[in-house]
Amino acid sequence: MAILTFLVQLAGATMLLLFAVRMVRTGIERAFGSAFRDMVTSPRSRIQSAALGLLLAIILQSSAAVALLVAGFAGAGGLAFGTGLSAALGADLGSALLIQILSLRLDGLAPLLIAVGGFLFLKTEKRNLKQAGRIILGIAFILVALRFLRETMEPIRDSGVLPAVSAYLEKDFVTAFIAGSALAFIMHSSVAAILMCVTVVAVGALPLGAGISLLLGANLGSALIPVWLSRDMEPAGRRIPIANLALRGTAAILAVLILNLVAIDLFPQVLPPAQELILVHIGFNLVVLVVGLPLGSALEAPLKSLLPDPPEESPTAPTHHRSFLDPAVQHRPPAALAALRREVLRMEQVVEEMVAPVMQLYSDYDKRRMQAIRAKDMVVNDAFDGVRRYASGIGVEKMSKAEEKELRELLEFAIALEAAGDIVAKGLTALAAEKSDKNITFSDEGLKELGVMHARVMHNLDLAARVLVSNDPESARLLLAEKDEMRALHRATRKKHLRRLSSGEQVSLESSDLHLETAHSLKEINAQITSIAYPILFREGQLLDTRLITRMDENGSET
Repeated sequence: MAILTFLVQLAGATMLLLFAVRMVRTGIERAFGSAFRDMVTSPRSRIQSAALGLLLAIILQSSAAVALLVAGFAGAGGLAFGTGLSAALGADLGSALLIQILSLRLDGLAPLLIAVGGFLFLKTEKRNLKQAGRIILGIAFILVALRFLRETMEPIRDSGVLPAVSAYLEKDFVTAFIAGSALAFIMHSSVAAILMCVTVVAVGALPLGAGISLLLGANLGSALIPVWLSRDMEPAGRRIPIANLALRGTAAILAVLILNLVAIDLFPQVLPPAQELILVHIGFNLVVLVVGLPLGSALEAPLKSLLPDPPEESPTAPTHHRSFLDPAVQHRPPAALAALRREVLRMEQVVEEMVAPVMQLYSDYDKRRMQAIRAKDMVVNDAFDGVRRYASGIGVEKMSKAEEKELRELLEFAIALEAAGDIVAKGLTALAAEKSDKNITFSDEGLKELGVMHARVMHNLDLAARVLVSNDPESARLLLAEKDEMRALHRATRKKHLRRLSSGEQVSLESSDLHLETAHSLKEINAQITSIAYPILFREGQLLDTRLITRMDENGSET
């Protein structure tokens, strides 16, 4: 019975720890996600990228999240291999430093953090304050979970089972290493897994030697997480997690062999065992970072041979996309609506393929690439025509009110996607052609500003696709907030451009019309794709009918 109670309590404490770590990361991503993208994609040296990765890992409480972030940007062509790998290695060290912070005995702060975080999350309406409450609550739950872990280990520490397991792991470091790898990978959180190891060693339930083997195994397991999660990315994105695994995994295997076979006494009776374990973790990742920064670039060539970039499509070749509109299910509204949703998602994916190469067309104009983009617009137009015809044949008399509403929402988003495709095909490609014909050059600052706006549109296309599939209100709120961010970016680039004009900068003067029209087109594309959020938020009661003040008193104030 004692063993069963121990397992239940251990499972509960572990799940709370995982939930708390995820809660903190979710709050930070929702509050500052766009700022992180801007920081990661800004050009910088490898040392600066490593420092940024370290900072982001502490903030996001996950080195795997940072590795996936940089892998995603590398896969989209927005980040070089060396820069991305440096950020991933820095994130590993940042995650290790976070363990030191979270391992401090701060249990007494938990009630205060829960009170403050709960008030902000439940009683405030402002998005950033609500997410701040989520973050504070997550930190409080981490402290509570660690206390539960310590309390769970206390009763069983003096039993016959745990000492036997501990003694076995201390003798068989290979098993301990594999167990640590499996623990980190299964939990999908190196922070949670290593905090568990530190807590178990701190209460004396596990000897330091076995704890070090577990910890080094957890480092290998945590490096496997982004490799697994990025398996469907473009080859350029997958190379960074694999390179990180090669460096960190090799170092972990060498370290566990050296420390166990040579029997090095790292901190002879100077520090508590848990603190020694944390310092081993920090030191290990520091060494990997120092060695990996200069050696990382040597991995690019072999990884490129192992994971080559896919061959570029011939720009003049016809684009083939299979329609998901199945006439056989058209008489059944639920199945027909599912087919329509898949078809609208296909439209979104083709629009994304059109938007992706636009900035490359500006920097290196290729008529065939331009023709390929316009050919994809024909695919979008054909799909839109198919959607309208298919929708008209479903039969409204067979549909419930909710299904009618869903049909209207899908049609509205299809209209928005068709309009976005037209902006790309008839607007941006024409502007790129004009830039090439007239040999116009953007200023470095102006080109960077447009690149940031383009990256934001690409991110929002991906987010819109997820909203379309999930109908998740929180994601819809985030997408709508991105519309405000894009509006602010558009205002900012316009002001900066006008400032450059007033200073007499010749390059900005020659490119003025093109710069302003390109920025406006990107904003309009973003407005079209974020329209998917409106019906979801309106249905959930999270959207006002109008921003206009309906009544004014005699002093001009709202009543």
